Amino acid sequence: MHLTEAEKSLMEIIWEKREMPAKELVSLADERLDWRRTTMYTILKRLIEKGMVQNENAKICCLISEEEYEAMQKKRAIRKYFGGSLPEFVNAFIREEKLSEKDIQELEEIINSYKESRGADSCKTKY
Repeated sequence: MHLTEAEKSLMEIIWEKREMPAKELVSLADERLDWRRTTMYTILKRLIEKGMVQNENAKICCLISEEEYEAMQKKRAIRKYFGGSLPEFVNAFIREEKLSEKDIQELEEIINSYKESRGADSCKTKY
């Protein structure tokens, strides 16, 4: 899922508050974005259709956090540009950027931690 600039601008206000009365969102959109009420509701409708927020009894609630959205965008970029291959992504990155010893150590720690957690999961028996 991708947000337009307008959708993201409104989501930033919603993310900040997590939930609020629709009336407050109208006021904040006017104050911060210089949007009329109709514009705000048009963009809000799109966000509802995308499953980002809900509007129940004139109360706006965030359904996807900013962190979840950003994680989805990162995964989307890796799928789009690297066919979903993390090794291809890493290879492209290190061809353009030099890794410091600290970077290499951190990557090794991440991989080792992942291996350890996978090993622990695979040893669990279910009765």
